[in-house]
Amino acid sequence: MTTALSRRTLLRGASHARPVRRPPWTGDNLTDRCSRCDDCVAACPEQILHRGDGGFPEIRFDQDGCTLCGECAQACQADVFDLARPAFPWFAAIGSDCLASNNIHCQSCQDACDTRAIRFRPALARVPQPDIDPDACTGCGACVAVCPNNAIHLEKRHA
Repeated sequence: MTTALSRRTLLRGASHARPVRRPPWTGDNLTDRCSRCDDCVAACPEQILHRGDGGFPEIRFDQDGCTLCGECAQACQADVFDLARPAFPWFAAIGSDCLASNNIHCQSCQDACDTRAIRFRPALARVPQPDIDPDACTGCGACVAVCPNNAIHLEKRHA
């Protein structure tokens, strides 16, 4: 995950900077090889790929998560995607704003997690509490999109 500051972001102030997340299987070399043709953006059935600053594709999880269908990789003529690598270099983490952590029943992230990386463990005198298995998490962002309190963020995996 890299943080890129555009002129627009710089003028708004660093507090508005958001991490730039690239499409799955692309890694840090995307900007070296990408032709900015938007074929991957057009091919994405979830419509989570967008043209970002400089015309390079970015993934945004504000509406949906990535199903890892591979349509973006198939549409790419610039050979930017490497399906042999892990799809994303991050995993989901739950912050203190989580409703369940504040004793309000919510399990929307678990319901959205196809890999079952998020589970809720029962607790006495409390609502069930979330537990994330970072090894099972694909980083697809489905949980980020559905969290009603924006309590889920993505953390970079450490090698």
